[in-house]
Amino acid sequence: MSETAGFKFNHTMIRVKDINASIKFYTEVLGMEVISTYHNNDAKFSLYFLAYDHSEGKDSKELKDKARLAREGVLELTHNHGTEDDADFKYSNGNSDPGRGFGHIAISVDNIEAACERFERLGVKFQKRLTDGKMRNIAFILDPDGYWVEIVPARLDL
Repeated sequence: MSETAGFKFNHTMIRVKDINASIKFYTEVLGMEVISTYHNNDAKFSLYFLAYDHSEGKDSKELKDKARLAREGVLELTHNHGTEDDADFKYSNGNSDPGRGFGHIAISVDNIEAACERFERLGVKFQKRLTDGKMRNIAFILDPDGYWVEIVPARLDL
């Protein structure tokens, strides 16, 4: 067994301006759920951990919270208090200057056409629709802060 056999990619973090808009997007549009939260009022920030429930509703909120660091595929939203009240405040999404670097997160779906139709009905902004460009088997939608979310089919031959 290798020394890294127990390693897991646990989570990635993005900073968000308006936590309510972001929670709504990731829960109502993408179907994730908040599995854990942490608030530090002295330092004026809050952390929200989101993931998909693959327990079919069997795992309790307490179990999901305790197992947050033992699982994979967690998205951490960091909210610095007060940013939502500053009309001029904006985070770099990593795909434009200045601040290129971060690219996107990706969500796999069973039926990409149906998922994209649903996003259209919900009024979600697209960076790239399935019909755009040469790669017609992926799409990119935008979260409330302009972060790119790649939508990929669960099975894709490249």
